[in-house]
Amino acid sequence: MTPQRLFLILLIASILSSILAVRAADDYVLGPESTERASGVPAGRVEQFEFNESKVFPGTRRHGWVYVPAQYDGSKPAALMVFQDGHAYVSTNGQMRVPIVYDNLIAKGEMPVTVGVFVNPGHSGTNGPPAEGWGNRSNRSFEYDSLGGAYARFLIEELIPFVQERFKLSLSNDPNLRAICGMSSGGICAWTVAWERPNEFSKVLSWVGSFTGIAARLKDGKLTQYGGDTYPVLIRKTEKKPIRAFLQDGANDLDNNHGNWPLANQQMAKSLAFMGYDFKFVYGNGFHSDRHGRAILPNSLRWLWRKGE
Repeated sequence: MTPQRLFLILLIASILSSILAVRAADDYVLGPESTERASGVPAGRVEQFEFNESKVFPGTRRHGWVYVPAQYDGSKPAALMVFQDGHAYVSTNGQMRVPIVYDNLIAKGEMPVTVGVFVNPGHSGTNGPPAEGWGNRSNRSFEYDSLGGAYARFLIEELIPFVQERFKLSLSNDPNLRAICGMSSGGICAWTVAWERPNEFSKVLSWVGSFTGIAARLKDGKLTQYGGDTYPVLIRKTEKKPIRAFLQDGANDLDNNHGNWPLANQQMAKSLAFMGYDFKFVYGNGFHSDRHGRAILPNSLRWLWRKGE
């Protein structure tokens, strides 16, 4: 064998090894609780809506969906969980398949009778993307990455009352029966809502959360607006809040000029532990994707909705 041929074989082997390693790092798959309803489990219904009348984010338009479990009969208020980037979670044959997971867990009594609200970020103008898919929604980063109470106000004062009236639903006001979920910028958004309004939302599910400096702004070399990278410090220096949080991230998540996602999520976990929060941090090998989060969604929800602890 010539040296040139040996070098070529070794090069191909190295490339194939790298490809296989990359695939293995994010090789998470959906389990049966996400892919099919167990025998005899009734299916909840999903209905779509549009919301275009926001005063908190004026001029924005957005699509959303509501999931109503088969067990809901209006005799008592249902629990509520809000999903940011709702299009990614709501399909029964898509990425997350939340309605199927809900059907299975609610039927087994492993989570309460819970209405799911799946809402997309807002878009300004008339040429917005369709409801489904990761279109360019112009207001996403402003709504999701910004600190402060604006998005919480949008949900509490505008969207939730709209959904209740539109679909004739009775939803609990108990923060222990309200959860919020998101991934990436939607993950930090979910945390921000609970942080700002723990009297309204006490449960957070974040996948590959962007606890980084996306929203940070500089002027003349000075920081004029803080980003999500300040949360680990804020958590340590603020009286503990009644929040239960499930965080997920992967060792191969992003590292760019906004920050390092794996480090940011580890810092969040360390700060939550330091302050004695009720939290769980699952750290895998994945990239900036939903693969790991969706694979562990049933167990994440079991942990988040567990009783007596």
